[in-house]
Order: sequence, then C-alpha cells, then structure tokens
Amino acid sequence: MGTEALDSTPTPRVSMVMPVHNGARWLADAIGSVLAQDFRDFELILVDDASHDASPAIMAEAVANDPRVTLLRLDTNVGLPAALNHGFAAARGEMHSWTSDDNLLRPNMLARLVETLDAQPEAGIVHADFTLIDDAGVELGVSRVGPIERLLYGNNIGACFLYHARVTEALGGYDTGLFGVEDYDFWLRAARRFTFVALHEDLYIYRKHGGSLTSQRSEQIQALTAQIVERALPDTLPARSRSEILLGLALRSSRRWRLDLVRRAFRADPRPVLARLPALARWSLVVARNRLAA
Repeated sequence: MGTEALDSTPTPRVSMVMPVHNGARWLADAIGSVLAQDFRDFELILVDDASHDASPAIMAEAVANDPRVTLLRLDTNVGLPAALNHGFAAARGEMHSWTSDDNLLRPNMLARLVETLDAQPEAGIVHADFTLIDDAGVELGVSRVGPIERLLYGNNIGACFLYHARVTEALGGYDTGLFGVEDYDFWLRAARRFTFVALHEDLYIYRKHGGSLTSQRSEQIQALTAQIVERALPDTLPARSRSEILLGLALRSSRRWRLDLVRRAFRADPRPVLARLPALARWSLVVARNRLAA
C-alpha cells in the first residue's frame, strides 16, 4: 500500500473518506463537491482500491492541488468496507464521514452536520435528507431519513451523515464480510450504543445508476440484510414487531421468496402474516415465474 500524506498539516476537525475503484466517470465532480464545502476544516482521504482506469490520475491531481487531500493506494482490490477501514485508520479528525465517487455533497453539508453535533454533545451521529438523481443527473426526488426507532424495519439512515471518531473506535470500523450492507450493519451496531439525530435538510445528492454496487449485487444484499437484521433483533422486541420485521425482509426479495422467514414471522405472531396474505400470494407467483425462467 502506498501513501501520499501531509502529516505536518494541522489536525482537522473532520475526516472525509472516499473509496474509489474505477470511478473515473464522476470522480472529479465528487472530489470537487468535497473541496467546495463552506466548512473548510477537514481532510479528504482518497482510498484508491486498485483502480485501473483514469481514477489514479484524477486523484493525483487533487492531491497536487489541495493540501487537505491525502491519497492511499491499495495494491489489490479489497472491496468497499475494507477500503473504508484503511481510510479511517489514517483519519486524524475528531469527526468522521465518507462518500462515494459517484455522489455529491451540497456546499453546506459539513457545516450543518458539524453545527448539529456541536449543539448536541450527547449525540454520536447526525444524518440528513438527500436528493436522488439518475445517471444523467436528473432529480428523482428527495429521500427523507427516518427515526432511529424504525431502523430494524429498513436502513433509514441514508447517505448523508457525520459521526464522532469515538463511534468508529467503539465499533471497530466496518465489517469486511458484509460487502453491500456494511453501512446498515454499522448503524445497527451503533444504535445500541449511541444517540442519533435526524436533520431534515437536503444536504447531499445520491446517484442511482446501473453500475452502482447496490444495483449489481441486489440479491446478495437482500440475503445479507436479512442476516444482519435478524442478528440485531433484541430479545425484548414485542412479538408483533418481530413478525412484521421478518415478513418485511421476506417480501423485499423479488427473486427468492424467503419462506423460512415467513414461517418464523408466523410463529412469532400470525396476525401480520395473515394480514399480508394477498401480497404473499403475489410474491409467490413472481418467485415461481423467476424459477421457471432461470
């Protein structure tokens, strides 16, 4: 692993990590959106996860033009969660965040997130609303983040967040075995120990496109999501809530009907399952068609 860093620079308040693997298409814009922040006291750690497109040249230019930018080069492709851990191992800031090479920060994002954490010292994590766009940059709508109390029902933390370095330290970073749901797992573990603050301001732009990791690995992500959510279910959870969560996990798979999850939901509390029988019947038909087409 190679490193280009300026250790003599003052310690920043915020460390922003950006993992990159062959992300040249939108990378310059993504980097530019970080460097254009109204809040200036940050470092940007670019983690080159063994890219072999034009990404290394784009990142090298950013390092040459701005002393706040550091570049870590990984010799082999390790995947997103491991690349994040490499980046945060080098982080010097008291607050952490990360972004992707295809997304954009609005200019006031860091300023508003830092202000929120400063105003609420008991909080560990702040997360905010964001806009969805397609690969052509057309806006698809605003995604409103949800309350932490609903986290077991789905990853409602979103793509715009900032957390204290103590959160990274306490959780040991991201689980490298959960590629695709590493962020959801991180939030589930954090929710047991830290206070979250939801900020309903649109501070980030998330790009949905066919080349994204979520689009490419949807079936594996669904299976891993079921694994981490089931693991996070507390023993004290009411039976009806447990049934609703398990049933929701089953119904979110469009290719493989998780009948085992439905059975466990029914055993926990049959009422949510019985109430969703029409939806279950429709999903079973979809799965049957997919199996025949396979």
